[in-house]
Amino acid sequence: MIEILNPTELTRARETGALVARVLHTLKDRSTVGTNLLDIDRWARDMIVEADALSCYVDYAPSFGRGPFGHHICTAVNDAVLHGRPHDYALADGDLLTLDLAVSLGGVAADAAISFVVGDARPPESVAMIEVTERALAAGIAAARPGARVGDLSHAIGTVLGDAGYPINTEFGGHGIGSTMHQDPHVSNTGRPGRGYRLRPGLLLALEPWVMQDTAELVTDADGWTLRSATGCRTAHSEHTIAITDDGAEILTLPRPS
Repeated sequence: MIEILNPTELTRARETGALVARVLHTLKDRSTVGTNLLDIDRWARDMIVEADALSCYVDYAPSFGRGPFGHHICTAVNDAVLHGRPHDYALADGDLLTLDLAVSLGGVAADAAISFVVGDARPPESVAMIEVTERALAAGIAAARPGARVGDLSHAIGTVLGDAGYPINTEFGGHGIGSTMHQDPHVSNTGRPGRGYRLRPGLLLALEPWVMQDTAELVTDADGWTLRSATGCRTAHSEHTIAITDDGAEILTLPRPS
């Protein structure tokens, strides 16, 4: 299913995106050495409930997971990259943490992810990997405009990731979003320009470049959800929800000035 939002729905999407951004960046500020992943999940739940929003994750039970996800946010540490299920783990100095959040407010969903290093340590390879996913995300957004094809976005993202020397996995990528979290079209993190669905004003897309340092192969954790690098290498993931407008792409999940 591909949804095209009307102006009223787009206004709701902006509010949802602002909420996602606010929650993510509040949680980033609170995530320090010693913070438990279960506390991050609890803080996310409290902020979602306070905003009268709904988690897109708690009851989420797709074919690739094992039962309902059961938590309010994905917390992926170091070699975990996607669908990181919160568990009893205290963050250590230098951990690479990814927070991935999707909520629905007023019947419209938004989805975003940020990766950052916890504490004072700054492992150069981790910092570089995070920066590459952010640059790839910016390239994908820059390519998004009415009349462009999904393949144009995929190509822009993949060029940045590939030029930096990272293997690219195509099992999971970006996606359409609207009244539900995951919709068509799929937006791979590499692709050929000029191919795929033609973008139209009112379309929402969640773009999410992610990489693993030295492999494109994923393994599933014992929890049935968390996806990790097959080699145990570190990973990074950046994501924004954007709206296609007459003028190009509007990023809905940027933090708003306070």
